[in-house]
Amino acid sequence: MHATKGDHLVIHGTHVGEALRDGEIVEVRGSDGAPPYVVRWADSGHESLTYPGPDAEVQHLDHGADEG
Repeated sequence: MHATKGDHLVIHGTHVGEALRDGEIVEVRGSDGAPPYVVRWADSGHESLTYPGPDAEVQHLDHGADEG
């Protein structure tokens, strides 16, 4: 898993009907974009140190790419 500051972390529910959880990655503490990440969760605004599991994905933002 690789992320940069500003990307979003999405954790999918592991049970049917369970909502996903998402938040903005505000700090990357691992080397070369690896976890752990400090995430500001969208549902609460709370920030926490997170080690994402296999049910998580990083949604990358376009960090300064030229528009066409």
